[in-house]
Amino acid sequence: MTRNDTLPLTSMHWGTYRARVSNGRVRDLYAFEADADPSPIGLGILDVQDGPTRIDAPMVRQGWLEGGPGHHTDRRGTDPFVAVSWDEANKLVAGELTRVKSAFGNEAIFGGSYGWASAGRFHHAQSQLHRFLNCIGGYTRSRHTYSFAAAEAMIPHVLGSYRAFLDTCTSWDVIRDSTDLLVCFGGIPLKNGQICQGGTGRHVQREGILAAHMAGVHFVNISPIRSDLLEDVGGEWLPAVPNTDVAILLALAHTLHVEGLSDRAFLDRYTTGFDRFLPYLLGQTDGVPKSADWAAAISEIPAETLRSLARRMAALRTMISVSWSLTRQDHGEQPFWAAITLAAMLGQIGLPGGGFGFGYSATNHIGGQFNVLPGAAFPQARNAVDSFIPVARISDMLLHPGEPFEFDGGCYAYPDIRLVWWAGGNPFHHHQDLNRLVRAWRRPETIIVNEWCWNALAKRADIVLPCTTPLERQDIGLTPRDPYVIAMSKLTEPFGQARDDFEIFSGIAMAMGVEAAFTEGRNAEEWQRRIYEETKERAKAMEIEMPDYAEFRRDGWFRVDRPTEPTIMLREFRADPSAHPLATPSGRIEIFSETVAGFGYDDCLGHPAWMPPFEWLGKADRRFPLHLISNQPATKLHSQLDHGSHSRAAKIEGREPVRIHPHDAAARGLANGEIVRIWNDRGSCLAGIRVDEGIRPGVVQMSTGAWYDPTEPGTPGSLCKQGNPNVLTRDKGTSRLGQGPTAHSCLVQIERLEAPPPPITAHDPPVILRPASSN
Repeated sequence: MTRNDTLPLTSMHWGTYRARVSNGRVRDLYAFEADADPSPIGLGILDVQDGPTRIDAPMVRQGWLEGGPGHHTDRRGTDPFVAVSWDEANKLVAGELTRVKSAFGNEAIFGGSYGWASAGRFHHAQSQLHRFLNCIGGYTRSRHTYSFAAAEAMIPHVLGSYRAFLDTCTSWDVIRDSTDLLVCFGGIPLKNGQICQGGTGRHVQREGILAAHMAGVHFVNISPIRSDLLEDVGGEWLPAVPNTDVAILLALAHTLHVEGLSDRAFLDRYTTGFDRFLPYLLGQTDGVPKSADWAAAISEIPAETLRSLARRMAALRTMISVSWSLTRQDHGEQPFWAAITLAAMLGQIGLPGGGFGFGYSATNHIGGQFNVLPGAAFPQARNAVDSFIPVARISDMLLHPGEPFEFDGGCYAYPDIRLVWWAGGNPFHHHQDLNRLVRAWRRPETIIVNEWCWNALAKRADIVLPCTTPLERQDIGLTPRDPYVIAMSKLTEPFGQARDDFEIFSGIAMAMGVEAAFTEGRNAEEWQRRIYEETKERAKAMEIEMPDYAEFRRDGWFRVDRPTEPTIMLREFRADPSAHPLATPSGRIEIFSETVAGFGYDDCLGHPAWMPPFEWLGKADRRFPLHLISNQPATKLHSQLDHGSHSRAAKIEGREPVRIHPHDAAARGLANGEIVRIWNDRGSCLAGIRVDEGIRPGVVQMSTGAWYDPTEPGTPGSLCKQGNPNVLTRDKGTSRLGQGPTAHSCLVQIERLEAPPPPITAHDPPVILRPASSN
């Protein structure tokens, strides 16, 4: 057989693979030779690269085609689709865009199109969509991400930037060599580290954490889920009540101060506002000292355990890791701010192995030791429209056009959206309170989707444009977050009439008379060459060598050389804060922010603070006594490949598993493998029971990613048969500052399903009508 390392390459968010192709189909995917810990997620694409879930031609919802824009929008999700030719699809889309632009202006087009899409530097769906929409006058956009929107708004007020420090967290190599104690708020979940946006060459998280353990680093996992930290490292588990991380962080800070363990010299030189924060910490402003005894009553972690941890943190070289998931709760701005404040009091920020990091193993690149490649991208041109929404306020925008909203110190108004275009994402996966979204989804007159498979979003569109998968197109696996650059091969021909996004938008651009502006006279290969050559020039300026384009394509991949200096977050700032100031108003770490205080928000003060969430175990609710954690799945990326074999193998009778503590299961008479109904006032779904002592009592865990599968599609409140937990979560912003999602503040109840469970239809295509002229 052909040696695997001579087979063509493809790259995805969850890994790089060698592919064996025969008879026009990818038969096998083999781990890339540089990857010692490959993810099995990629194998899930093999059985769904063709078949009934693939969209093989442009499709138009029957009600929209017969009645026009806005016709029977309540039938989205139930109407049959009519297959049409590409010529007809291009004319329909061009005509509808022209109508909306003429009647309502470009502001009425929402093209935020949030989602991870596929790996590949050129065939990046959102970049393609945004460039096209900018060529026709612009669109309403979204700001920030569901992953950590609250931090994206908050941390620039504290550190001057969030992204600059997200990608430069202290490396695992340094932690291995210099850290004594790693305190993990939200754990370090290796399942999340399987993926990295833009592509993954070599998985490093397991290797990094095990090397740190072998070097003697001690781990403390503060999470309601024991498996959020790899069992092999033998870490200490503190099963805190969900959403109480800020109370714990404040108690640790309080102990440091009252016991004289904080580093006053560091606070004076590198921070501002500690003396404005201290009266709150000591209870002088509200009569409530934020002591270990106070936090113990909230978090149910013993007070002496908290005091002992604070003393250990002060005595040892300590790294504080805060999981991205902490931002996705009510008041999600506070945990990262409080963690930075605690790290500043310890005085180890900028030292090898000390300080803080944003989410080790949240993705594969966090803690990597690599040069950040200055990658060029497909240029998106200028958006002439100013209107935007915070990324998680999609339902508010659709339901309340013209109404005001506050965000990061400003006051804005929701635009009146008539047309939504989504490419490379799925709001029926990542958005909260899907029943509310179903109602909101009826408001636009037209919804256009670029999609490769019949997921919940595609079934709820008016016009569906079939796109290719990474297996069906050539691209460059190039990202600033990974040192491997991959020549992605076109392995097979596109399925049916599927086209890549560049070809899709080129055709519509031709119909609208803007083809020259969109393509600039280049084809896909010429654009890829330009992106590579521009990256090569930028890299040269940073003394990073890259091979010529032809050599790169011939060899298939290369690795950017490792940096000669270790990666230590804020090292330069610590060495000389005057020469390397932060981009904050003071140039220092802002424990108290005059800017934030000036906003006058009662839900986000001028300093880190504990504010009880709208739903948590400390709020008595006998109807819904269980706290639901809907975290990232282990068998897929978000909802991508939910229908693939790897994801399906982990389900229970086709339903998403829900983990529950034995005491809570026994109280409800539940046993492993039983199908249950989970519900609250917002919705309900089915799941399969897994009894697990590694879940804190009073908490249940159910991963996101199951395709939304209501018993009555299009009807709000309908039971989700497959188990999408976002029918249960609340659609509320974290605060007026960040307006991020709050999925992790959610209470539910569980009961056995006594009736036979309804059949799952999530992975079934809709009814498709095929006129002879469309073939």
